[in-house]
Amino acid sequence: MRNVTMTDEIWTRLLDIRSRRRPMAAPDAAAMALYGPIASAPGDFVLAQVGQSLDGRIATPKGDARDISGPDGIAHLHRCRALVEAVIIGVETVRLDNPRLSVRAVAGPCPVRVVIDCRADLSGEEGLFHDGGAPVIVIRGRDAPRKSCPGAEIVRLDCGATGIDPQDILAALATRGLNRILVEGGARTIARFIDAGLVDHLHVAVAPLIIGSGPSGLSLPPIDRLTAAYRPQTEVYCLGSDILFDCRLKTTASGRQGEKIRMTDHA
Repeated sequence: MRNVTMTDEIWTRLLDIRSRRRPMAAPDAAAMALYGPIASAPGDFVLAQVGQSLDGRIATPKGDARDISGPDGIAHLHRCRALVEAVIIGVETVRLDNPRLSVRAVAGPCPVRVVIDCRADLSGEEGLFHDGGAPVIVIRGRDAPRKSCPGAEIVRLDCGATGIDPQDILAALATRGLNRILVEGGARTIARFIDAGLVDHLHVAVAPLIIGSGPSGLSLPPIDRLTAAYRPQTEVYCLGSDILFDCRLKTTASGRQGEKIRMTDHA
């Protein structure tokens, strides 16, 4: 396990790498090893983030998912937001958490906020449409009702029986110059991107909290023996209040190459 110590100097280097003002060199600190691949990604890069308790819960049974991560876990999430160009969430995350998706815990640019709202369920009264923050893009099916969301760009894409193809979402964002993406929640949204083989790194941040019941963050297909388990190449970092598992889903060192990871149906 590597201890992540973030200094102003390292963070400034990472922001410079993100904006292409400085090339990525060999990582000389745990913080550079963890965040460097995000900041320096030359093209398409998708990071998924799960914050969970010690017992693997991501929310209470009633859907409360706020404050699971400790202060260092929150700072980590905000660093990830600052290093990408867009952050994606599903409509249920907006309903349950009313997130701002800002980087208020760190210095840096706020990402474009992308909401997947296939059936136009949002009312337009949600906080992110009125908080004066980063631009908002709402992804909807072509046949969804034509409801407005103040200040947001509405992007309409084909919608099948299981929703909008994640690849189509990434392609639509790429045409707008948004290539480094954070898929933040909920679990159903993250699952669709992982199932499509589009996630480069999966961050699982574990906080010293026991919830006892509620939806879990990861749900793998059943196996009979541990030798059949999916084992992505993983680095473990101590953030301080939380422990982070950095899983490289596209460069599996061992285990079931190409096996899909499934997550609970909780957006």
